[in-house]
Amino acid sequence: MRDEHIPTGQVLIVSAASGAGKSSLLRALRERMPELAVAVSHTTRAPRPGESDGVHYHFVDMARFEAMIAADAFIEHAKVFGNRYGTAQSSVRSLLAEDRDVIVEIDWQGARKVREVMPGSVSIYIAPPSRAALEERLRARGQDSDEVIAGRMAQARSELEHWHEYDYLVVNDDFETAVDDLAAIVRSVRLAVDRQAVGQQALLTELLQES
Repeated sequence: MRDEHIPTGQVLIVSAASGAGKSSLLRALRERMPELAVAVSHTTRAPRPGESDGVHYHFVDMARFEAMIAADAFIEHAKVFGNRYGTAQSSVRSLLAEDRDVIVEIDWQGARKVREVMPGSVSIYIAPPSRAALEERLRARGQDSDEVIAGRMAQARSELEHWHEYDYLVVNDDFETAVDDLAAIVRSVRLAVDRQAVGQQALLTELLQES
């Protein structure tokens, strides 16, 4: 009988307030660890300058998004600043089946849902070093009005109230240090005993054989 393949991929939930630097940090992390996969979310919002369909998001209209909800295609979905976002079950599970660690970028509400559906998930919250730094980063984008920035600052405070629901907290003060911290978390996840029991099964069996 053929041995059953036991996937060793891990879901890595990453959340942060808008402007905390999550996208830049994850981009740098994947440059260090190109084997990491990212579950590309679906959204109804329009692409921003420099964004590509299928790379940054799957950009869909509201009718398509609602059809996916009806078909139970999402692990989680939410409405944020008037737009809909969702993580497709198929994209996450197919990557896990390839033994890849999968980054899922979602807010705290989505994180709760993913933990319910995939209870082995590891979660990371990325925080800015201060409120002043967060506002400065939001203004540096040059994309939003004062009213929108004020709304994002209020939303950030609301989101930060849930930091304690996560397994790890990374403060993005020094960029390179924050990337180091994220890489250390990934390595620690990979070295966990339950995962090593699968990945190092042959070695452990050989080491434990009686002489």
